[in-house]
Amino acid sequence: MKNPLFVLAGIALAATLSIAVQAAAPTPAPAAAVLDKATQEDVQRHRTMSQAHENAAKCLEAGKTDAQCEKQLQVECKGLGIGKFCGMKHTH
Repeated sequence: MKNPLFVLAGIALAATLSIAVQAAAPTPAPAAAVLDKATQEDVQRHRTMSQAHENAAKCLEAGKTDAQCEKQLQVECKGLGIGKFCGMKHTH
């Protein structure tokens, strides 16, 4: 080793290239979770309730009354949530 500066520069270059290659590599997708039937049904209920609440928000944005939109929400959520507000109530 005649010049330690060349050795250090080589190590730094190798480390930099190694980090760059790793950063450019695509991240592997996580393994799909195996859900039991009850959990899959619960997930679907949450999505259905979420869509019903989104529809209620759009109803209000369209200028309809709170009573009209709540009635629509109750119809869309029938049998899904607890209570008449589809499992979700907030102040007005």
